[in-house]
Amino acid sequence: MGHNFNWEWGNVSLLMHSQYKFLGVYMPLANKIFNRIFKKIRSRSGTVLLSAHHMTREFLPHRNTQYCLGLVADQSPANLGKAEWFHFFDRKTAFTMGPAKNAAKNNTVVIFGFISRPKRGYYHVTFSVAEEFPTAESATTLTSEFVKYLESVIKANPDMWLWSHRRWKHEWKEEYGPVIQ
Repeated sequence: MGHNFNWEWGNVSLLMHSQYKFLGVYMPLANKIFNRIFKKIRSRSGTVLLSAHHMTREFLPHRNTQYCLGLVADQSPANLGKAEWFHFFDRKTAFTMGPAKNAAKNNTVVIFGFISRPKRGYYHVTFSVAEEFPTAESATTLTSEFVKYLESVIKANPDMWLWSHRRWKHEWKEEYGPVIQ
């Protein structure tokens, strides 16, 4: 899913509607006090939090269990050398390929999520199966489908997306390779 208000409801909603353990990847905050507060809030419903900085190491204890892994995957990638560039809102935009590569490698069902607000104080969480057998698709195709999905739900609900989170802080350069439609 993307940074749609209130994306924290995705955490709670998935736990309420799934029989599996929910692993949520989060970006640690620089302020240690706020980081501790947000970790407590995000984990109080049973979510197991995995730091984006140490995801591989923190994921290891869960690798042989059944789980749902939640990612808010619309942030600008930290490593542009491993990113691919797509047209997103008519701008060349980098997306990380890790989630799609891991889904294909592990043949993990890919589910897209979106949170809408039908009226003040009410949120509706929609999850849809994007790919049941991801080994049949390339990581580029899976990511391209996410980019299209994300753009379509943002266009339908522009007030719900966090427009201020510096999505376009990096500019495309020819050395990054082609831009995917």
